[in-house]
Amino acid sequence: MGLPTPTLSTRRLTLRPFVDTDAGALFTLHSDALVLRYWDSPPWTEPSRAEHFIAVCRRMADEGTGARVAIEAAGDGTFLGWCGLSSWNPEFRSASLGYCLNRSAWGHGHATEAAFALLRWAFDTLDLNRVQAEADTRNLASRRVLEKLGFVQEGTLREDCVVDGDVSDSWVFGLLRREWRPLGSGDVERAPGRRTDRVRAHRDG
Repeated sequence: MGLPTPTLSTRRLTLRPFVDTDAGALFTLHSDALVLRYWDSPPWTEPSRAEHFIAVCRRMADEGTGARVAIEAAGDGTFLGWCGLSSWNPEFRSASLGYCLNRSAWGHGHATEAAFALLRWAFDTLDLNRVQAEADTRNLASRRVLEKLGFVQEGTLREDCVVDGDVSDSWVFGLLRREWRPLGSGDVERAPGRRTDRVRAHRDG
């Protein structure tokens, strides 16, 4: 059964389905070594990876396994990154959260604002009970974003990622439906991100 990708609006952002013309900006995002330094795969080197990513997003929607949305500035439509829920399991009522934003979006609370909007849609629309997220243990900024959203650290995966010979650990965070506390818009706006607005959404293809 399919899962239509939503279009969501916040005070500063629009979250929408990916379109083919996003490929260039998406490749720029994922080919930036600084942006990807805490990711679970190396930066892209082939533009075709962006086209494949967009195709995977559409397949996720068609197969009902998740929803990934492009994030753009509400004022001028500037592409800022993406946010998504993957590995949607209706039987377990669970999914995984991931997001990745470009450097221009860092430090403005965009990751918190976008993830909050997507989570609110998911808790309101899906019979969702649990959301999981993982972050590199060096990525303190994403830890702060997740904690602002109500996630609780549940453990550490030791040496679970090896990227270009660099071995790293990951924190595992969980958010349960009974713990979900919808923030007011003011709460989101007062919760800026810091230097690194991204959290792992494993193996995006």
